[in-house]
Amino acid sequence: MSKLILVPTPIGNLKDITYRALEVLSSVDLILAEDTRQSGKLLKHYNIQTPLQSHHMLNEHRSVGSICSKILSGTTIALISDAGTPGISDPGFLLVRTCIEKGIPVETLPGPTALIPALVNSGLPCERFCFEGFLPVKKGRKKRLEALQSEQRTMIFYESPFRLVKTLEEMTEYFGSDRYACVSRELSKVFEENKRGHLSDIAEYYRNNTPKGEIVIIVGGKRQ
Repeated sequence: MSKLILVPTPIGNLKDITYRALEVLSSVDLILAEDTRQSGKLLKHYNIQTPLQSHHMLNEHRSVGSICSKILSGTTIALISDAGTPGISDPGFLLVRTCIEKGIPVETLPGPTALIPALVNSGLPCERFCFEGFLPVKKGRKKRLEALQSEQRTMIFYESPFRLVKTLEEMTEYFGSDRYACVSRELSKVFEENKRGHLSDIAEYYRNNTPKGEIVIIVGGKRQ
């Protein structure tokens, strides 16, 4: 039976892909990719010839219907993002929900995602945590930070290197300068960096050391 398969891809080191992921990407009829140029590098590295089609946040609302029609007509499709697991701060949710509504089987493979290695590596409690993804850039940002002031679980955020210092400064203001945190940068890559300490100290570090690459911020919850 044709279906939609969500396939996690490496967040940096191409060796982190699973055998099963490679098998699926080689055997499906079509691969939906957030950026076909970026994903093309991965497929070329593993000599995978499956056709690629663009599927990203700017076109997913228009293309979901036609994608579901293809699956219903017998086409098995894999969905990948630029890095990590589709649907986690990347396109995927809308397509998955629509497939479920239409009775289309959906399968998700286990695999790479940035948030779990960053969490475990932070030294902060990881038996209970909440994933916040990217904070709103403008509207709703203050409200979100205020709502998280009383959060007792370890918090996980994604952030752009261009907004990292601003975000750390705001977290210092809302959560307290002595709140313990860890910033993980370029996970699984050659220049991986994990900066641990108080929010104020990490903010000062990145004011003096311009960050680059993909970033995960782990912040300790409020102490009881």
